[in-house]
Amino acid sequence: MIRTAVKLTRAAATVARTSTKLRPSLLARSLPSRLLHDGINGSNANPVALQMINYALSLARSQKSDESYGQAQLVLEQCLSTQPSEGQNPASDNSRAMVLMAMSTLLSERGELDEAIDKLQKVEGLTSSSVGVRIAALEALVGLHLELKQDHTSSVLADKCLELSEKTDESGSSSSEGYTRAVAVKGLVELIHGNLGLGTDEAKGELFIREVERNVEEVEEFTGSAALFFGQLLHARHSFEMAKKVYQKIIQDDSRNEEFSALAAGNMSSDRVFLAATCALGQLEAHSGNFGDAEEILTRALTKTEEHFGSHHPNVGVVLTCIALMFRHKAVQEHSSSILIQEGLYRRAIELLKGPAFDTEGAEAKVERSDIVALARGGYAEVLCVQQNRKEQGEKMKRWAEAAWGNRRLSLAEALDVSNTDTSLKVPIIDARISRVL
Repeated sequence: MIRTAVKLTRAAATVARTSTKLRPSLLARSLPSRLLHDGINGSNANPVALQMINYALSLARSQKSDESYGQAQLVLEQCLSTQPSEGQNPASDNSRAMVLMAMSTLLSERGELDEAIDKLQKVEGLTSSSVGVRIAALEALVGLHLELKQDHTSSVLADKCLELSEKTDESGSSSSEGYTRAVAVKGLVELIHGNLGLGTDEAKGELFIREVERNVEEVEEFTGSAALFFGQLLHARHSFEMAKKVYQKIIQDDSRNEEFSALAAGNMSSDRVFLAATCALGQLEAHSGNFGDAEEILTRALTKTEEHFGSHHPNVGVVLTCIALMFRHKAVQEHSSSILIQEGLYRRAIELLKGPAFDTEGAEAKVERSDIVALARGGYAEVLCVQQNRKEQGEKMKRWAEAAWGNRRLSLAEALDVSNTDTSLKVPIIDARISRVL
C-alpha cells in the first residue's frame, strides 16, 4: 500500500509538471466528466489541480474496481494537500472545492453516499469560493440526500441553495444560471414531495411552472441538471413534445462533448444527467406508445450505464426496471404477451438492486432505492399473478411492494397503470440520477 501511494504521488507530480504547459481552457475541456465550464470558473481555477482531477477520474474509471477508485482518491488527496490554505483567495478555494467535489463524485459512484456528503459539506467552509461553486456543492448535496430519501434535509438545503443564488458574485453581478439551477433543484425536491400541483390542482408550485412557461420557447436551451428537471416537469404535465426536445438537447450536447454547466458533482454531474436524460427519453417514448424507439433508447441507456458503472452496479438495475416496465406497457397496449421477457428483466433488476427477500416487511426494512425495488417487485408480482400456479407468490410479493412504496405523488397502482394515455393520469418517471420515482 505504501509503495502504491508513493507511485501515485510521483504520477500526480508528473501530471502537475506537465499541466503547467497547458492552457486552463484545454484542461477544462479534457475532464471526462465535464466538471467545469471554462467560460464561468475556468479562468479562476488552478490548472494543475484540474489536470490532477482529470488524471484521478480517468484512473478510477479505467478498471471500475475498488482498487482503481482507491488509487484515484489517493491522487485527489495528494492534490488537495498541495493547495494553498483555506480562505487565502477565491482561486485557491475554488480549486480545493473542485477537488472535494471530484472526491464526492467518485464516492457516490461507489455507493458511499455518507462519505460523499462529507466531502461536499467541507466546501461550505471555503468562504472565499465563488457563489457558483457553492451552488454546485449544495445542488449535489440535495441530490445525494434525495437518493438517501432524506427529504427534509434535501428541502432545507434546496432553500439554502435558492437563497444563495440570489446573492451577487465577486464582480457584483448575479448569475442567472445559478438561479435557474437553484430553482430546478428546489423544484425537484417539491416534485418528490408531491407539491407541484400536477394534474387537477395546479395552484401549488407556480414558481416552477411559471419558470418553464415563461421560457417555453427557450426551455431547450437550459443545461445540465436544470434542463433535466424542466424536462421531467414537462413530461409529468404530459407536455411530451417539449419534454422530448429538452431530453434530446441534453443527449446531443453530451454526444458532441459540449459542457453542460459551470460545475457539478455527485449524482448531479453531467455524466449522470446524460444517462438520466437518455433513460427519461426512453420512458417518454414508451408513454407515447412508440415502443420501437423506446426499446432502442433504453437499450442505449443500459449500455452506457454498464460502461460507466460496470455491469453489476445497482444503477444497471434501475435501467432494467425501466425496460421491464416498457415491455409491460407494450404488452398491454398491443394485447400481446411478454411474460418471460418481463420476468427475466425484473429478476435481474431486483438482484442488482439488492432487494431483500420479499417475505420481509417492506415498511419496516431499510431498503436502498426502495422506490425502484418496489416498482420492480410490483411489476413482477403482476406477471406472477396472471399465472395460476404462481398467483399466491405474486400476491405476497405485491403486498411487500405496496408496503415498501413511499411515493407521495402517486400510488403504486397508479405507477403501474398503463391502460391508456389519458392526460389526466399521472405518469411515473424514474429519475436514474437519484433512483427515485417522480
